[in-house]
Amino acid sequence: MPQMLYRPTFMQVNLQAIQSNIQQMQQMLPVNTELIAVVKANAYGHGDIEVAKAALQVGVTILAVATPEEAIRLREAGVSADILVIGASPASFVPVASEQKITLTAYSLEWLQSINQFDQPLKIHIKIDSGMGRIGFVDEDELKHALAFIKTKEWLEVTGVFTHFATADEALNKHYEEQVENFQCMLSLFHEKPRIVHTSNSAAALQYPEQNLDAIRFGISMYGVAPSPWLSDYLPFPLEKALSLHTEVVHVKKVKKGTSIGYGAVYTAEEDEWIATLPIGYADGLLRKLHKQTVLVKGKRVPIVGKICMDQCMIRLEEPVPIGEKVVLIGKQEAEEITVEEWAKTLETIPYEICCMFSNRIPRLYSE
Repeated sequence: MPQMLYRPTFMQVNLQAIQSNIQQMQQMLPVNTELIAVVKANAYGHGDIEVAKAALQVGVTILAVATPEEAIRLREAGVSADILVIGASPASFVPVASEQKITLTAYSLEWLQSINQFDQPLKIHIKIDSGMGRIGFVDEDELKHALAFIKTKEWLEVTGVFTHFATADEALNKHYEEQVENFQCMLSLFHEKPRIVHTSNSAAALQYPEQNLDAIRFGISMYGVAPSPWLSDYLPFPLEKALSLHTEVVHVKKVKKGTSIGYGAVYTAEEDEWIATLPIGYADGLLRKLHKQTVLVKGKRVPIVGKICMDQCMIRLEEPVPIGEKVVLIGKQEAEEITVEEWAKTLETIPYEICCMFSNRIPRLYSE
């Protein structure tokens, strides 16, 4: 049954933009280097199933997620490609992972020992903590014991080894160089190199092509967002933004000078003003701290006024507009554009968080 939109608030996701970003990155990679499409966190808020299928259409063969549930969701949607869970998975998930042919991350000797009770065929990637401080092997002796342990388990197959860089989105820095060196030291302990060695996230893949190895993990930049403001000035190709956020005016009224608007009466009209109401609020991801943000109406920026409500917010217009007038909160309208980077700056955070914070009650509509 086609999705019915009774509330005119929705996110538009351009799958062709995502595919274009993938293809441009693929053109930069050596022939034998694979691109792992990272679709964790509902594909950074864009929609995991739709994005995964779009990525597979342009030659991607491996998908990465963060949790067992995310992997199962893709399998239930009919995705048969290789899936790697890059986060921690409990031992109880091992039988399901084996049955569903889902690759898990082995990040400690303790974790490997916890799955010793199982003997179903299982593929794993070994995670090295080279300087991120999250999960992964950090001690050489522990890794040696883990590799010896794995060698005694015929049902365990090591198909990859990886790490994650903490500062690859900055200018060349000592910490990044130390991580590269640490990873190489740990990699040298393997008697036989796994088929896929991957270290580069979007930032490293774009900035340090020499580090692309057997595969890269293409995450935030697959969606058209630079990994950092600094790196946005040094991109090897332009990224196409995939996400835009839309709504419509549902009510317009003229208020007299001195009229207060919204909770707490924190905004007071300084003159007779046109005020419009939009059906979107903080329960959708338009956080209250965005009360100074502007939106686009008829190609012009107009301010949000008053406190943002759970389900609605108000804007100040220069002139009345009809009910149903299109409003863009993120994206382009005529010559103007509001980006996720702008929202991130307003909220003093990173664009990753902006993409991930939109609630599921905002429908995702897809264009190709």
